[in-house]
Amino acid sequence: MADAFFWHYFGISFRKLNKKFYTFVALISNLMTKKYFYTLLLTLFLALSAAQAQEPKQSSSVTIENLNFYPNPVTNGKIYITSKNVSAKEIAIYDVLGKLVLQTSLNTNSKEVNVGALNSGVYIIKIKEGDATATRKLIVK
Repeated sequence: MADAFFWHYFGISFRKLNKKFYTFVALISNLMTKKYFYTLLLTLFLALSAAQAQEPKQSSSVTIENLNFYPNPVTNGKIYITSKNVSAKEIAIYDVLGKLVLQTSLNTNSKEVNVGALNSGVYIIKIKEGDATATRKLIVK
């Protein structure tokens, strides 16, 4: 009866088991414990990653003062961009899919952008003046 023993595992009683079976059960138990540990670790990692991914991005606090662009909607193929600061501006216009369709620069004396090559539709215009950036909706008729 030296090989026999009583072993209780998660509420299940194993009686009169030999040592080889006990070793096998202990090995499986050890592997399952590791499996659950790694599963818990992976779940925790994914939960924290998802929480971090949902944090809003920090937007630029620098805005263009007194920015105006007109006319909107565009009917004559030209828009005029003005602001309080008369420095050079970089203009980028994107379609609704995010594809860059027009990119130009305005020097300090110019405020007119020719958008006559654009088809009718809704666009996003991004205006950069120094470190300041503004994004607006542009409608071309």
